[in-house]
Amino acid sequence: MASLSAEHPITRWLRQTNAIGFTIYTSLAAFCLYTCVYAFRKTFAAASFEGIFYAGVSYKVWLVIFQVVGYGMSKFIGIKVISELKAHSRSTGILVLVGIAGISWLLFAITPAPFNIIFLFTNGLPLGMIWGMVFGYLEGRRMTEVLGAALSVSFIFSSGLCRSTGAYLIRDWHVSEMWMPFIACCLYTIPLLAFLYLLDKVPPPSSLDEQLRTRRQPMNVSERKKFITTFLPGIILFVLCYMLLTIYRDFRDNFSAEVWKSLGYGNSPQIFTATEIPVSIAVLIIMGSIMIIKNNKLALMINHVIIALGMVLIGIGTLLFEQHIIEPTTWMILIGLGLYMGYVPFNSIFFDRLIAAFQYIGTVGFIMYVADSFGYLASVCMLFFKEFGYSKMGWLQVFIASGYILSVAGFLLIIGSMLYFHFKHKRWRESA
Repeated sequence: MASLSAEHPITRWLRQTNAIGFTIYTSLAAFCLYTCVYAFRKTFAAASFEGIFYAGVSYKVWLVIFQVVGYGMSKFIGIKVISELKAHSRSTGILVLVGIAGISWLLFAITPAPFNIIFLFTNGLPLGMIWGMVFGYLEGRRMTEVLGAALSVSFIFSSGLCRSTGAYLIRDWHVSEMWMPFIACCLYTIPLLAFLYLLDKVPPPSSLDEQLRTRRQPMNVSERKKFITTFLPGIILFVLCYMLLTIYRDFRDNFSAEVWKSLGYGNSPQIFTATEIPVSIAVLIIMGSIMIIKNNKLALMINHVIIALGMVLIGIGTLLFEQHIIEPTTWMILIGLGLYMGYVPFNSIFFDRLIAAFQYIGTVGFIMYVADSFGYLASVCMLFFKEFGYSKMGWLQVFIASGYILSVAGFLLIIGSMLYFHFKHKRWRESA
């Protein structure tokens, strides 16, 4: 390790500052970086590409399918790449992957349809590994809850921000739907480089962090196999739950423009951001507050409870909307809150506490990418199922039906996972 005198001044300051200063700096850097990264993925969702069909399937559905296939394949690749990635390679990896994604949007704009659909695959393929690289800067710290929550709410907030950006570019700047994604990437490139530079100055976890949260290190093939066999029943339960969450979250992200249009908000770009801001704030407070819990096993159980409550909220919110008790905007906020109460823990805090509770030396990136890979595989299957099995069913109807399914099945699965890890930890303590 380099001496303190040879360290960058920002890194040296972060080592020496208090926990509050470190947390604010690192949270903001991670949040802003991933918000910019998201612009390279989701701004196209603001476009509807109305009236364009190929092989009887909507052009936008083809775009979503190809991007999700690439993104999902990236997650399978990431199981190996992210779990073995060295810390010094993160920033270079992020730059290369974002660059490929941005160039893909340029090629998409200049290539005539439908041949440009392939560039949604080359856009999604690199982007799927960036989350694990960014979270690598944050995991294994005593304040990981706050850091992970800040990173996680970035994709809630940025989902709305990027779609609003895309909608404004089309409506006010008169950018075509084909060029809009690339123009949006150009707007976010310089901020992305600045925030990546700042995040890359964060020092590795301290000895106190390792004492409280277990040392983190890359995992080879045998170590990954051992982890899977050790926790297989629990992994199956929470991965199934996460698959349902990913389907619902991807649907809400990719086709919210169509859902809002069916609800009468077709010409309101600000609606995307307006409904995501309260969700982002609420999830940040809920997930960040778990940091005060020092007992890792208790925190793991509370993560399960939060996910279960999110499932319940989705079902209740949808029922109230169908009964005309609440307005569409209130409904979207409620199901957004329920969705991300379930989705956010799986993208950071849940796995961090799982490793710490069992004092397992490894990396969150591995198990996160196992869950993500199957999650996006399920999302692709759902798109094909809807388009080729229920193509006449409206997006709003699909959204409502899938909300009920997620609420009931997701609740049962996460309660099963909670019981498994409770008794697994009890046996582990007795044998220790």
